[in-house]
Amino acid sequence: MKRRDFIAGLGGAAVVAPRGAWGQQTIPVIGFLHSGSAAGYPVLLAAFRKGLSEEGFFEGQNVLIEYAWGESDNDRLPLLAAQLVRRGVSVLVTPGSTPAALAAKAVTTTIPIVFTTAADPVEIGLVVSLAKPGGNITGVSDIGVELGAKRLGILHELLPKAARFGVLINPNNPSLARPYVEETRNAASALGWALHVVHASSNMGIDDAYEKLLGQQVDALLVSPDALFVTRRVQLITLAARHSLPAMYFRREFVEAGGLMSYGSNLADQFRQNGIYAGRILKGEKPAAMPVHLPTKFEFIINLQTAKTLSIAIPNGLLARADEVIE
Repeated sequence: MKRRDFIAGLGGAAVVAPRGAWGQQTIPVIGFLHSGSAAGYPVLLAAFRKGLSEEGFFEGQNVLIEYAWGESDNDRLPLLAAQLVRRGVSVLVTPGSTPAALAAKAVTTTIPIVFTTAADPVEIGLVVSLAKPGGNITGVSDIGVELGAKRLGILHELLPKAARFGVLINPNNPSLARPYVEETRNAASALGWALHVVHASSNMGIDDAYEKLLGQQVDALLVSPDALFVTRRVQLITLAARHSLPAMYFRREFVEAGGLMSYGSNLADQFRQNGIYAGRILKGEKPAAMPVHLPTKFEFIINLQTAKTLSIAIPNGLLARADEVIE
């Protein structure tokens, strides 16, 4: 089963047990690898732990979790992944971070890995197929790349006179950035719109990217799926408000923090699903036989207060289709 066929059919710190606290019982350790920072993920970490609890595993009781955060520096991930492997973790999980998933896959062929990625996991080589992943790895695909054209279309529906769109990508995540740009550029070209791609791989880079967008006089911005942008969502939202630039995001967390609109699958549910898969593997299931989980619902969220601040009237058609309107 290919992911595009599926879409077409849709219409911080480690917890360490005190010496001797567990007696002779061996407590499994989950290695948690992510390219972001702990400060940006408290709600999502709670969702991951909830998934574990649904399989009967509770952090600090019958499972330990060792966290390794890249702090928005993807170059650190191979070393962090190798350290977790040397630690002898029972499962490696990389929720919401394609670079972390690739780093984990590169350092072990035996320790089970559970990922979440916005890229196509088959195309980037994480799994052999969605139905039968093969090897030691499985996880969740949120179909983030293919939704680029959909998000662009919603932006144009909001701003029917718009013809110049910006796309923000992280060049340090090429397995996701390249296909996302290709997807959105093809959609824009087919409709005669101009697409301006700007790069950011750091906090300073985000500021510079906005300056470039202003110089190119874009009508609106599309933020591509990337863990860096989730971590820096407040910065992105603040810049969009300061420069009165309508922006479309890929997660509801942006809109809850004051962003204009988002369209995508639910990230908290994906973290929860990673927890469920990790728990099932700890019980003895093999990743090779666990199908890659695909979302069945996509959320369209609008922040009406932000729209008013930007002096944008949301068309009734968009309001009617929204899954949630924040006022």
